[in-house]
Amino acid sequence: MLRNLQCRSHQVESASEMMQFMLLFSRQGKLRLQKWYVAYQDKMKKKITRELVTTILARKPKMCAFLEYKDLKIVYKRYASLYFCCAIEQTDNELLCLEIIHRFVELLDKYFGSVCELDIIFNFEKAYFILDEFLLAGEIQETSKKQVLKAIAAQDLIQEEETPQGFFEDHGLG
Repeated sequence: MLRNLQCRSHQVESASEMMQFMLLFSRQGKLRLQKWYVAYQDKMKKKITRELVTTILARKPKMCAFLEYKDLKIVYKRYASLYFCCAIEQTDNELLCLEIIHRFVELLDKYFGSVCELDIIFNFEKAYFILDEFLLAGEIQETSKKQVLKAIAAQDLIQEEETPQGFFEDHGLG
């Protein structure tokens, strides 16, 4: 989406990707992660998710990774057993969106050490945290992988300090 900015008496155009939502789902069609950057009613979210999962899973591997859905452009990519699917506006750059997906996968790989579907299932809160450190309101917040991973490591330390020890650990049995 292009935004016009007034800069003194000059008009400047800046390109800004605004993602509408991101979905991660398995080859079996199970939703593993969803992030909505635009408000939709729950009923509409379920309908959109169902339609996109069905459509994308039915496509052949060699088909184009872009498709039109209502007034949006859908960009998706499969990594191992997971599909990463994003919705962007018609005027947005599909290749930039593919790069955003790839960067998110790289961040997941760095954090989990070769991420797999089980990592997302059992550590979904970490996957959401990584996504939130990388994207804010559907736009890239931080481009540096090191900075994102540093923020996640700091959050992990805080979480460890705040997590109460269990009974067994308190008594030297764990």
